[in-house]
Amino acid sequence: MKEQSTIHSPILYLQHQYDLLRMEYEYEKEQFRQQTELMGVGRKVKRGMCWYPVSIGRNYYNALNQLVVEVERKEDKEIEHLFEYGRPVCFFTQDMTGKLAYLNFVATVSYVDEDRMVVALPNADAWVALQGKDVLGVQLYFDETSYRLMFETLKQVIGAKNNRLAELRDIFHGSVPVSAFTFQPVRFPWLNRTQEEAVNKVLHAKDVAIVHGPPGTGKTTTLVEAIYETLHRENQVLVCAQSNMAVDWISEKLVDRGVNVLRIGNPSRVNDKMLSFTYERRFESHPDYPQLWGIRRAIRDLYARIRKTSNREDVRTKINSLKDRATELEVRINTALFSEARVIACTLVGSANRLLMGQKFGTLFIDEAAQALEAACWIAIRKANRVILAGDHCQLPPTVKCLDALRGGLGDTLMQCIVRQKPETVSLLKVQYRMNDEIMRFSSEWFYGGMLQSAPEVKYRSILDFDTPIEWINTEGMDAGEEFVGESYGRINKAEAELSIGQLKSYITRIGRERFLEERIDVGLISPYKAQVQYLRQLLRRDAFFKPFRSSITVNTVDGFQGQERDVILISLVRANEDGQIGFLNDLRRMNVAITRARMKLIILGDASTLTRHAFYRKLYEYIKGLHEA
Repeated sequence: MKEQSTIHSPILYLQHQYDLLRMEYEYEKEQFRQQTELMGVGRKVKRGMCWYPVSIGRNYYNALNQLVVEVERKEDKEIEHLFEYGRPVCFFTQDMTGKLAYLNFVATVSYVDEDRMVVALPNADAWVALQGKDVLGVQLYFDETSYRLMFETLKQVIGAKNNRLAELRDIFHGSVPVSAFTFQPVRFPWLNRTQEEAVNKVLHAKDVAIVHGPPGTGKTTTLVEAIYETLHRENQVLVCAQSNMAVDWISEKLVDRGVNVLRIGNPSRVNDKMLSFTYERRFESHPDYPQLWGIRRAIRDLYARIRKTSNREDVRTKINSLKDRATELEVRINTALFSEARVIACTLVGSANRLLMGQKFGTLFIDEAAQALEAACWIAIRKANRVILAGDHCQLPPTVKCLDALRGGLGDTLMQCIVRQKPETVSLLKVQYRMNDEIMRFSSEWFYGGMLQSAPEVKYRSILDFDTPIEWINTEGMDAGEEFVGESYGRINKAEAELSIGQLKSYITRIGRERFLEERIDVGLISPYKAQVQYLRQLLRRDAFFKPFRSSITVNTVDGFQGQERDVILISLVRANEDGQIGFLNDLRRMNVAITRARMKLIILGDASTLTRHAFYRKLYEYIKGLHEA
């Protein structure tokens, strides 16, 4: 039993969360120190936390008046990296003995794609420090800012008195009941009944509502409708999510619906459509921007002259007057951008951006709320009068690295707490539009009380006639043993990986190569372990058979597949040992994500003798066997 389930006082509960967050912070900081001091560059590169060597490209001032520099990685381009917008980074050099020397500044990623990023430098001295270095590397730095924000926010929520923040705290975690507006329900004939009920619950909520969207049930569609309808009643709303990717996804859907979105922070997938609604692009496109740019350049020129002139007072006066003019223009552009936008979209941490300082919103929507730490949610809640949470607490949880903090309940999200405390605020979406019914049914029974139904148009969907939608290929007795390959990579099972590739090959052959390409059938290979994912990718790359199909095949971890779907999914479970040890396959929410990515065909590869000692995998194995016998 987790400690905090016995805590009834909202303040004590949040104090406990604060203490757990402090544990996580100390743990992660120590991990980072060890990685920085003890881990070799090669391992850092493999883990995606470092690029080495890199080439430094041009530097310039961006629309936000930050000095930025372009950085490109020269090697190991196929390794997936963890760099993303807003994350702090540091640069280093390496001597002949392999010893690293870190440059004395921290920079921030302002844009990144697969092999190139733009990094915002703290000052011009940082640019000078980068020059003249023959071989440079860049690695992720410990993200102090996000933690600082979460700590400050929790303190503020704990200390809140006689204001809306205190009321929301006591509603979410205490015995204060939720209240609702009363008016006739609105009809949405294009939504199904449970989606329509969910939108109405959102519209009627005075304090909080939850849209619980199991896989394939149209959570995003429902949320977009709820936001669109809320905008008939309010001028502007704040839309947040834990990750940049989730913010991009909901922003894109809102733009498709014709909503004016202003995206604070840079998108994770960079294309013209996404960039067109970013704050930076809009700022640059404003008619006053060329004038502002000219003034900023004049200020920089004057700073350069100040060192060489004797008449410094005059130059300083000139600089100050230009700065006042620049501020005036900035304020004018910002006022225009914010008054036009109907939706302000950013990550939860991004809601603390200086651009949103002092801004208040009638409604805050948090998407993928079940993946966010509670403290991160409160960063955005401080700005809102009511809160709508959307997500699925039966899918991926937030990332918590410290085991003691996890056991203490740091992974318990605000969404889970409200589902427990205020079940009347929850709308469960019950019709799924993704999977063949046989693929969906097990997940529905285990996680959702058997309440999900398949829409008629997907119920019997399949690629081949008389195909079995789910198979479990038992690797028991096939010499498919697991090996341990280090802390963050976990396990690998080479024989099972090779068998997975063989299975995929024979399934594509059964479909027919021409048909596979013509109908653009897509495939996902999933494994919970990074080492297995990397080995599967190598096998695919080496095998000429897959050359024509490579663009249709994605290989990734379960976390990498969150929110995605494919026609065919193969899952390699890896674990095979005599003790029945299954490690983090015990987190069944991950498996729920994995098995619900498939539209028409799901193939699971795993050692049944190891896995079926756990009730979930035993039941899944029996369920699949039952389908074959039926």
